[in-house]
Amino acid sequence: MTARPAKPASSRNPAPAKAAPAKAQAKAAPAKAQAKAQQAKVQRAGKASAGRGGTGGTGGGAGKAQAKAQRPRPRTVGKVRRSPRPRRTGGPPSPRRLLERLRRAWDRPLTAYYLILGGSLLLTVLGLVMVFSASMIQAIQSGLPGSYFFRKQFVAAVLGTVLLLIASRTPVRLHRLLAYPLLAGSVFLMVLVQVPGIGHSVNGNTNWLYVGGPFQLQPSEFGKLALVLWGADLLARKQDKRLLTQWKHLLVPLVPVAFVLLGLIMLGGDMGTAIILTAVLFGLLWLAGAPTRLFAGVLGVAGLLGFLLIKTSPNRMARLDCIGATDPGPNDQCWQAVHGIYALASGGWFGSGIGASVEKWGQLPEPHTDFIFAVTGEELGLAGTLSVLALFAALGYAGIRVAGRTEDPFVRYAAGGVTTWITAQAVVNIGAVLGLLPIAGVPLPLFSYGGSALLPTMFAIGLLIAFARAEPAARAALAMRQPAIRKRLAGVRWKTMRRRVKKRPSGER
Repeated sequence: MTARPAKPASSRNPAPAKAAPAKAQAKAAPAKAQAKAQQAKVQRAGKASAGRGGTGGTGGGAGKAQAKAQRPRPRTVGKVRRSPRPRRTGGPPSPRRLLERLRRAWDRPLTAYYLILGGSLLLTVLGLVMVFSASMIQAIQSGLPGSYFFRKQFVAAVLGTVLLLIASRTPVRLHRLLAYPLLAGSVFLMVLVQVPGIGHSVNGNTNWLYVGGPFQLQPSEFGKLALVLWGADLLARKQDKRLLTQWKHLLVPLVPVAFVLLGLIMLGGDMGTAIILTAVLFGLLWLAGAPTRLFAGVLGVAGLLGFLLIKTSPNRMARLDCIGATDPGPNDQCWQAVHGIYALASGGWFGSGIGASVEKWGQLPEPHTDFIFAVTGEELGLAGTLSVLALFAALGYAGIRVAGRTEDPFVRYAAGGVTTWITAQAVVNIGAVLGLLPIAGVPLPLFSYGGSALLPTMFAIGLLIAFARAEPAARAALAMRQPAIRKRLAGVRWKTMRRRVKKRPSGER
């Protein structure tokens, strides 16, 4: 046999064989270096634990350090470690965060709706409590039961609640249709008051009608509501036709009809109601965008007429002289104003308690009507009076918000007119009690005794609630909450039935 010739060295190609070990060594070098560094770290940790723990803790310290060093560390190649979020503590939130929460809650779609509903409800309930407290002595002195005025006010509040619910559920179109019949009915009743033998006088003002039994009716209170609805419908129709840019369409027939109502009211001598009606008229003109010169002209004419009416009446001049009075004066002409200040001053911070007023025992005239705010200050103190002011401020803000956010001109004028009516009447009443304005004889809305004032005011509050619900965002929010409420009620019923089944005895079917 002949041996095969060996291949030349050049044909074996040893270069790839040498290159492969070189690459493996290059890859293994960092791993070896890392292992050596890790072993050195373990040795150092063992020595350190042995030096700290002595002979007894050498093994344990070294073992813990070695186990800790040998734990695999997560790779962070291409990723950035995020720092852990700080844990929330149980302390109070910061002022900035609290203000942010309040701002978000204030900007919710249903804010105006809840302010109007809650504010009016609280004022009505608190008013019932204060009417019962302030009128008890007056009723007993008149030979009537102590709860006589409270029962009448409670009946009026129940009827007013029904009117509020009806107004809040009535569409805007029906409110506009109601404006003209309401205006015609108010004018007819106000004319009827001036007929001898039909109208009755109370405290020098002939503006009452007896409707049977102990109930009376003051048509001028319904005239405020009629002017608001009719004026809003009139201005909305003219705005749709783009006629409000002309002075004659802006003034006629709004101003003449308002002057007819004012004339009928002044025939009965009730200047306080005339002031409120004038404020409603100016509010409607302002919302309609009356020019400054026109607005100033109408205001000047109204001011001149008011000055003449005050100057020609000694009773009104005496009331004007009692502004800021601290002494009853000659013939006790400022008796009511001064004792109203005494009641507020004796209340202190938190008052003397409900029913503990001293001024209502014959010292303060009309404690349950015009000066019920003074009795509130005496019995509930500064805290009670500030609460009442805050509720009226919330109502005013909510009404302005509804009028400012709507796109319907009728809703804007009607909401602005109702807000002007309630806030102006509250300012006139409270200003008279504080001695800052002359005593006008107007009740505090939703608070003072008087069914004729309470019924149209609660209907007007129902209008504001309806307008607040009609906003697109508020309507959507209410639609989303109704299914959730139904689910909760259904769950409560199911759980209640299940509890009843569990409580049955075993032998009962």
